[in-house]
Amino acid sequence: MPGIIVVGSQWGDEGKGKVVDVFSAKADYVVRYQGGANAGHTLVVDGKKTVLHLVPSGVLHPNTTCVIAAGCVLDVEKLCEEIKALKQNGLLKENTQLLVSDSCTVILPYHRLLDQAREKAAGNEKIGTTGKGIGPAYEERASRKALLFGDLFQTDTLKAKLDASLKEKNFLLEKFYNEKPVSADEMMALIKNVAEYLAPHRCRDTSLVVFKALKASKKVLFEGAQGSLLDLLHGTYPFVTSSSTVSGSAMIGAGIGPGTINQVMGITKAYTTRVGSGPFPTELDNEIGERMRAVGAEFGATTGRSRRCGWLDLVALKYAIRLSGITSLALMKLDVLSGFEKIDVCTAYELDGQRITEYPVSPGDLARCKPLYERLNGWKEDLTSAKSLKDLPRYAQEYIQFIGASVAVPIDVVSVGPGRDQTLWIKPLFS
Repeated sequence: MPGIIVVGSQWGDEGKGKVVDVFSAKADYVVRYQGGANAGHTLVVDGKKTVLHLVPSGVLHPNTTCVIAAGCVLDVEKLCEEIKALKQNGLLKENTQLLVSDSCTVILPYHRLLDQAREKAAGNEKIGTTGKGIGPAYEERASRKALLFGDLFQTDTLKAKLDASLKEKNFLLEKFYNEKPVSADEMMALIKNVAEYLAPHRCRDTSLVVFKALKASKKVLFEGAQGSLLDLLHGTYPFVTSSSTVSGSAMIGAGIGPGTINQVMGITKAYTTRVGSGPFPTELDNEIGERMRAVGAEFGATTGRSRRCGWLDLVALKYAIRLSGITSLALMKLDVLSGFEKIDVCTAYELDGQRITEYPVSPGDLARCKPLYERLNGWKEDLTSAKSLKDLPRYAQEYIQFIGASVAVPIDVVSVGPGRDQTLWIKPLFS
């Protein structure tokens, strides 16, 4: 069963969208298994940029079926906008190219309002969420009060379920956060419109679709959102997302068994970035970090926020490899490091006077960690026109070799620019 999970191995924004887009040329299915519209995947094809938030990155390939599985939280308004934009650009010509699980948790405006009200009330203690309603939606699912995508088409029971959800949400908005309540009638009108538009994409059981595809030896990519260090259970809590971002979530969110997966590809930048609050040992709050941000265009695809930048952290990367059982790596944005005379790589931490090489799971401990670096030679050459590894300058090749040897995982793909053709294959996919 040729199933491959693509997972972020840092704090998100590693370039998963580009990898999945490139891989999708050889894939039959791409399955988004967790997260919501807080993810932003930026794809550049023939110089044209497409930003996706909910639709899987394989949508740019007309022969690839895209699946939004049950583990996702679905902002139905944003999904409608995204589908319309894709169709206006001549993409998603067939409705059957995108399938949405009936079991997805629905996000409506009141989830976003509650998310934003909480962040506003938190002041300096805010988490740094995108304000897209992700947390409140997952909370509602866990408390068994959520509206599911399939509920939007059950007109006899929909109003009662909506009223039950709004009763609690409006109390919080109005009485606790001093915000305006949400009208049930307005929500019903909104639901009617989006349900009609999204009905052609409805799939009652996407887990069965995915299972049959795998059983028929179709090539299936499982696309994650965010990164391993933002995992709800294993990330830098509380500065995390509201879902599980490690590879095991693919099986839960998509509804398949562990025997169906034989590869996990971890996506990592050649340096490290983070959006929002939380500890970040290798952060460079100086001109080097500014240069990385400017050259790498490190601004969030969803929010436009500036990303914090720092040197590559191999302690954190090895932790992500362990958590997700990563079998190979894709090294992204190597071209951004061109021009640095020396490049530092974090290979250990100092914590309370002790040298450690294992990632501390306590955010308090991580916040006190000082990075210990090995310094490598940099390169001046532009990498963006390279077509193979041998085209790269010596020190760029040595940098790749150093990373692979340090983490004991092969690097199968190297990206030297945002375009599809700026991808160097060391080992072919689905080999």
